[in-house]
Amino acid sequence: MKGLYCRAAGTDAEPGFVIQHTSLPEVLGSHLVRVQVKACGLSPLDFKLLDDLGIQRDLLPVGREVAGVVLQVGDKVSFFQPEDEVVGILPLDSPCSGLCDVVEVDEHYLVQKPEKLSSVCVAGALRDGLRAHTALHTHARMAAGHTLLVMDGASSFGLMCIQLACYHGVKVLTTSHSPQKHAFLEQLRPSVGVQDPLVVKVIPVYDGSSDLLPVVLEETGGLGVDIVVDSGVRLCEEESEKTKLLPHKHDIISVLGVGGHWVTSHKDLQLDPPDCRFLYLKSASMTFLNHEVWTASSAQQGRYLHILKDIVEKMSAGVLRPQPEDAVPLYEATVTMETIQRHQKKKAVVQL
Repeated sequence: MKGLYCRAAGTDAEPGFVIQHTSLPEVLGSHLVRVQVKACGLSPLDFKLLDDLGIQRDLLPVGREVAGVVLQVGDKVSFFQPEDEVVGILPLDSPCSGLCDVVEVDEHYLVQKPEKLSSVCVAGALRDGLRAHTALHTHARMAAGHTLLVMDGASSFGLMCIQLACYHGVKVLTTSHSPQKHAFLEQLRPSVGVQDPLVVKVIPVYDGSSDLLPVVLEETGGLGVDIVVDSGVRLCEEESEKTKLLPHKHDIISVLGVGGHWVTSHKDLQLDPPDCRFLYLKSASMTFLNHEVWTASSAQQGRYLHILKDIVEKMSAGVLRPQPEDAVPLYEATVTMETIQRHQKKKAVVQL
């Protein structure tokens, strides 16, 4: 059978993606589940994280968010039976590419897929659902009555944060990165309830006319927000084409209220002493969002499975309504993955 793999390149060259033939061991491990893959989500590879964890291979498997049907289970598997529909995220050190027809995965990385939820939908949205749940519940401890600022709310991750927060009674402010995204986010406001919309403000940042701090302070009565979830930040005043729509780190700290919490996706964030002093004066805190920690460590495996189950149940119930991803066939996976790796924030789903 065929799978998609990445041949890591040198410092200056871009990584190459290739379709390779692979096979599974004849004997199935005691706790392993053999799954026929129906759909697989493609997301950018984090080569630095893989290197930090000591995962170095000539060919790295690509595609980890999978949905499919159980074909066979090991003799000690207790959660699943053949013909069960399952969904999960393959661990970082998995030798299998999610684009193989059949993969083997430990039962503790899978949960049951609700029958009414399509494989393409859940494979495309599971990663962002996990990130949103981790950011808002695990890190920020959101509660009804809190105020949340989501950067780039029209992104797949931002949309998950908005919907999850609104479900729990959190008032949401968000930024838009284009006129089209702004119009899309404005449509979310009446759908929650005209009397007291939870999406209280969409702040355009694409035309340079909106200053984030005064708008947020106006909407919060000068108090600032309880939670900020970013999609990247600028560390200096200089703007490049990639960072011109991102907020400066000082802007984010400024919009935080007393006791506020900042969840950042910026992997190399550097805070200067004045930034730390500002956080101290507000008794505010900051955490890094690394959703890979769930599969990189088994210390909280039960909690991780509970999160996955909660995400797919909310998708099935319509609480989380991800933007549908157009499924691509396997023969287009190589070119599609090259585009995803180049742009980082893009994603796709391959239907097998």
